[in-house]
Amino acid sequence: MTELNQAELYAAYRDKVLAYLTGRTACREDAEDLCAEVFAEVLRCLPQYDAEKASLSTWIYQITRFTLIDYLRTRHPNEPLSEDIASADHIAEDFLRRETLERLAAALQTLGQEERDIIVLRYYKGQTLTEISRLTGISYGMVKVKHARALNALRVQMEQDRR
Repeated sequence: MTELNQAELYAAYRDKVLAYLTGRTACREDAEDLCAEVFAEVLRCLPQYDAEKASLSTWIYQITRFTLIDYLRTRHPNEPLSEDIASADHIAEDFLRRETLERLAAALQTLGQEERDIIVLRYYKGQTLTEISRLTGISYGMVKVKHARALNALRVQMEQDRR
C-alpha cells in the first residue's frame, strides 16, 4: 500500500476509531494514544489483511477492540470488562452502520434534487409514493419512475464506493 493510501486510510478511519476509544476510556489523551497504537498496528499488519475474510472497517475495528481490551486489562487487571467492549459484533455493527450512513449520505448527493427529495420523503419522512406525488405536484407514475431510478442509482453508487 502506498504512502498516500496509508494517509487516506488514516484519514478515513481516525475520527471513528478515536470516537469509539474516547467513549470507553477515562481521558482524551489515553484515547489519542490508543488511536496511535491502533494505526501503528494497522499499518504493521496491513500486508496480512485479507479482504475475503472481513471488510477493511471490520478488520480495523477488531484491532481497535483488541487494543482497547489490552489497555483496560493492564490499567484495571481485576475489573471485569463491560459487555459492550467484550462484544466484537457490537463494535463492528456500530462502525459499519456509521460507515454505511456516511456512504449513503455521499451517494444521495450524487442524485438530482427531485430524486433526492423523493428518497428523503419516502424513507426519512415515511411518505407513500401517492403522498409524495401530492406534495411535489409530480404525477404518481413519474414519482414511481424517479423513485426506482434513484434507488438504482444509490445501489450502484454504494456498490462502487464499497470497492
